[in-house]
Amino acid sequence: MFNLENIVRKNILALKPYSSARDEFSGKEGIFLDANENPFGELNRYPDPYQRDLKQKLAGLKSIQADNIFIGNGSDEVIDLTYRIFCEPGKDNVILCPPTYGMYEVSANTNNVVVQNVSLSNQTFQLNTERILAAITENTKLIFVCCPNNPTGNGVKWADIKRILEGFNGIVVVDEAYIDFASYNSLITRLPDYPNLLIMQTFSKAWGLAGARIGIAYADSRIISLFNKVKPPYNVSELNQKAALTALDNYTEFEKRKGLILKERSLLINKLEELSQVKKIYPTEANFMLLEVENAEAVYNNLVGKKIIVRNRSSLVKNCIRITVGSAEENQKLVEAFKQLYA
Repeated sequence: MFNLENIVRKNILALKPYSSARDEFSGKEGIFLDANENPFGELNRYPDPYQRDLKQKLAGLKSIQADNIFIGNGSDEVIDLTYRIFCEPGKDNVILCPPTYGMYEVSANTNNVVVQNVSLSNQTFQLNTERILAAITENTKLIFVCCPNNPTGNGVKWADIKRILEGFNGIVVVDEAYIDFASYNSLITRLPDYPNLLIMQTFSKAWGLAGARIGIAYADSRIISLFNKVKPPYNVSELNQKAALTALDNYTEFEKRKGLILKERSLLINKLEELSQVKKIYPTEANFMLLEVENAEAVYNNLVGKKIIVRNRSSLVKNCIRITVGSAEENQKLVEAFKQLYA
């Protein structure tokens, strides 16, 4: 049975968090002489350390309580904090399912956490559930699942995630960075049933705020309290919080842009499927697609020479490149460049 205290590092349980000036007084009006701030300037005051306004808006949008939300300096901070809270360096391990997002492994290595790789199935890139469950040891604290998966683009079956959640007493992190582009719903509605489920989302993709670095974790309130305990006091700037709030206030524009991306995704797939240079396009639920070509290195270099930058993912999936869906004009230039590859 899942017991949160059994998997949290003992020093984290005992940790007395830093108390900032804005922890001790959270009001918005008054003469502030408590935080050694400069009295002059447009950004002279520290930001809300708990991003309360942003959490309230997200809570309404996602039909969830604000105390189930953590805001990070990008999803990378969420990933790093997850390791630091749950994994004892040099002792504990994490299960990853390559090919997948590389920062899971980089962060594991940074925190001296052993990585156990259980590869996705070769053709459909689905979870090898039996092998994952068999790989769990008493020191396995985390399992990362990317859904939709990066770099392959496919969704992951809920039945497989459910089985892992129910068969594992550690934390299952489901990275939903691309969920807004998917044809299926987020697993946020499953949180009340699974206290060991942690969901990551981001403002970097569908919301168009990659430069603002806003990552989100949704989880049981006890897990969120641990994140708030360990994070730096002012981890998300005032500018970035305002950028996210402005985006949420323009939901109609968000839906419009997402619709354009999904439309362009379908058009781009149809055009690329007609080209002999493209051997296979893997099914995608994201704003990108994985293409198998005859010689990925040559294709990549050729496109770079035309100032069209894609991602060579051959190190993860043989002879594959990953292409992000751009604007209609950008996508057309990509198609024309492909047609000229062997002209």
